[in-house]
Amino acid sequence: MLNNRKNIIRHLNNHLRANGHVIGASSGCGHTALASVTGGADMVLALSAGCFRASGRPSFGSYLCYGNSNRIVESFAARELLTLLPYTPVLFGLNCSDPTIELRDYIQDIQNSGLSGIVNFPSVALIDGIFRESLEEEGLGFDNEVEAIRIAHEMDFFTLAFVCSKEQAEAMIDAGADVICAHLGLTPGGAMGPKKAQSIEKAKLLADEVFSACLEKAPERIRMVYAGPIKSPMDLQYFYENTAAQGFIGGSSFERIPSERAIISSTRAFKYPMDSALDEKREAAMEGMESSRNYIEFVQQHIRQSYEQPITLQALSTVLHVSTPYLSTLFKKKMGISFTEYLIRFRLNKACELLEVSEMPIQEVALRVGYPDSVQFSKIFKKYKGMAPRNYKTMLRSKQHAGVTQKQP
Repeated sequence: MLNNRKNIIRHLNNHLRANGHVIGASSGCGHTALASVTGGADMVLALSAGCFRASGRPSFGSYLCYGNSNRIVESFAARELLTLLPYTPVLFGLNCSDPTIELRDYIQDIQNSGLSGIVNFPSVALIDGIFRESLEEEGLGFDNEVEAIRIAHEMDFFTLAFVCSKEQAEAMIDAGADVICAHLGLTPGGAMGPKKAQSIEKAKLLADEVFSACLEKAPERIRMVYAGPIKSPMDLQYFYENTAAQGFIGGSSFERIPSERAIISSTRAFKYPMDSALDEKREAAMEGMESSRNYIEFVQQHIRQSYEQPITLQALSTVLHVSTPYLSTLFKKKMGISFTEYLIRFRLNKACELLEVSEMPIQEVALRVGYPDSVQFSKIFKKYKGMAPRNYKTMLRSKQHAGVTQKQP
């Protein structure tokens, strides 16, 4: 079993070096946990939210007193997941404010069970307003979660911390958390998902805030994002390219939404073998917005494949047979930023990659990322990056030279 803290950190860092990122799966049963690991998940989180999902209930059922969260996780974490996944880290979702446990003794019991570590879930970090104030006043607040991470770290037990602000991230870093994960809220979509969710841009800003603490205080800690509006690999790629995220943890994205689609589609295919259109309509209804999600994915994919070519929203709306204002509104609602802003950021990120790894002149870099006018490119680059592309390139070379010098004996 992979339950040694140093080995787990080495395991995750090896995957970071090999793949550029790590993936975690929040699972409520052995079936989905095993499937996630087979698909490439590097660790599994045993959370009570997963049990509610597996029972056909919303994930946030884990925040209400329908059952004791820790007892729910006890019922399947060691017995069900450990026996299936002996070579994958399995983390216990610990309700740190549970008044029925003595925190240090309970964490010791979790460690003795063979599990790999703990994660603070359900976390009061997602609660605000008067209810949050009352929880804090009653001694049921976020400090208990920080204390749990601190105790586990003292025991040399692996820890992953869910946080929702820079201050919370700083507290968890000081407590010794091995992974800092920005919790982005619930994932929309499917039969049980919320109909409204924060935009990708708003979630990005939260991740930026959290990761700024990591980069300032402990850049060696692994940085991840959890759930929220990330429903597709393309959504996640946006976070990899525009934040300091090194990994993603999915719950509904891996467990609930794919299984709903597959089971509904398969069952209807058996009952109505000649009516494939019915499946498509049902899947569109499950998304709650017919084909609008496909429109956004089409735009993102087109930018990714053709960013060096002229791209206009008007041309894309013509291809999709929708009006330009409609597509513009739809894109901003989903992404939280305009189409133009998204395109500029994507192109500039590609330009930064070229400036870092190549010696091509600025004019060539500009052309490669869709700017035939290098003067316009330089102005836009300076506006977004705070310096001219030539100065950016010089800065990169200075850092690389300094790194080489430090490595020399």
